[in-house]
Amino acid sequence: DKVALGRRLFFDRRLSRDGSVSCATCHNPNRAFSTPLSVSTGVGGRRGRRNAPALINRGYGRAFFWDGRMPSLEEQVLKPIQDPNEMNLTLEEASARVQLDVPTLSRALASYVRSILSGSSPYDRFVNGDRKALSAVQQLGLQIFRGKGNCTACHVGPNFTDEQFHNTGVAWRNGQLTDEGRFEISSNPRNHGAFKTPTLREIARTAPYMHDGSMATLKEVIDFYSDGGRPNPYLDSEIRPRNLTAEEKHALAAFLQSLKGHVSEGHR
Repeated sequence: DKVALGRRLFFDRRLSRDGSVSCATCHNPNRAFSTPLSVSTGVGGRRGRRNAPALINRGYGRAFFWDGRMPSLEEQVLKPIQDPNEMNLTLEEASARVQLDVPTLSRALASYVRSILSGSSPYDRFVNGDRKALSAVQQLGLQIFRGKGNCTACHVGPNFTDEQFHNTGVAWRNGQLTDEGRFEISSNPRNHGAFKTPTLREIARTAPYMHDGSMATLKEVIDFYSDGGRPNPYLDSEIRPRNLTAEEKHALAAFLQSLKGHVSEGHR
């Protein structure tokens, strides 16, 4: 019942000041709960600051938002409602509109988000013993992912993320950081321009990529990391040129396509 309530709230436009957007506006179920926009549009046409990440397997997350500023889903789900560039309501106003107290609203939305799961991909079938689930090209891509590409330095485990924060140079432009990322929250000098590693589950459905939505295709992303990211004083030590060949890049992209599986939500 709690998940079902959360699902209704997720699609409820009453949670935005002008009734123009819901959670699902920026987290489209048909796109693995992501957005096709680099930066989402909220009430009154206001633009957000960062790309809306895919809500896939977030029940396994350790920190939320690109900068990890929220430690739980119960806290995270309330922030877009209050953000003036997103839904622009106070929690008291939101509570009155849907006739639920804030803790119930929070727990219901968080429970629904936990029900959004991705699995049963060709990759999953392959690692569970079906050796035909991946093509020869995809298997080569998996080898590159684990080896020469060193993608597993950050994209590890069944959810393909270490849930940590890394500076890959995406925010470095014209000799300066355009977004301080995790540093704004931690004040740790090692976190300048660092952002949380996103899951690679359903990555073929969730373009554009990066915290600012600045890369439109997987090809751009692979080229970026093959070249060693964007050098800057805070670049993560694992980010360096991998010099992938055209064939290796093609194989890696093919492997990433194999992480597209079955997305379920609401325990349905």
